[in-house]
Amino acid sequence: MSLREIEATTQAVYERQGARFDQERPKILFEKKWLSRFQERLPEGAHILDVGCGAGEPIAEYFIKQGIALTGVDFANSMLEIARARFPDNCWIEMDMRQLSLAESFDGIIAWHSFFHLTPEDQRLVLKLFADHLKPGGVLLLTVGHEAGEVGGHVGGEPVYHSSLSIDDYTHLLRAEGVQVIEFVPEDPDIFGSSILLAQK
Repeated sequence: MSLREIEATTQAVYERQGARFDQERPKILFEKKWLSRFQERLPEGAHILDVGCGAGEPIAEYFIKQGIALTGVDFANSMLEIARARFPDNCWIEMDMRQLSLAESFDGIIAWHSFFHLTPEDQRLVLKLFADHLKPGGVLLLTVGHEAGEVGGHVGGEPVYHSSLSIDDYTHLLRAEGVQVIEFVPEDPDIFGSSILLAQK
């Protein structure tokens, strides 16, 4: 199966493997350093959007416990059902980020280990959608690849797709939407080698 054929099945994999993914996903909050940097730039009374929120732990849970209003979006209903059971007072929306269209804008958008499942072409589209959903001063936190390319991964033993643009491409595309890259850290050892992009509108 080619990488692009795998990409076409990624949503179905998460639908099937949602409960297992949630069980196996580390909950030790190794991401806290970056979540804190994101949070430091949010205004008081912020409302944020968690895109690819999964079952809500530990990322959404972290912000909810901080008293930050959070809306979650994911394309796998099996994971949203878990999130709704855990955090019934929050809004959880089944939606593919490639069709992101909400009747409000947000003080921050986070897409942790979700945005990089898109093809490079779709990432270009979604960056514009993210910018459109950010308020002036809004903060964007993404996990991306350390360099441009396409690779495969696995969820619950099934193949899934990953890709990335170059940091130069991300910088140029975001700047065109009025969003400035603040920090890019490729393969951060503090978060098991994930690459981080932090930007602000």
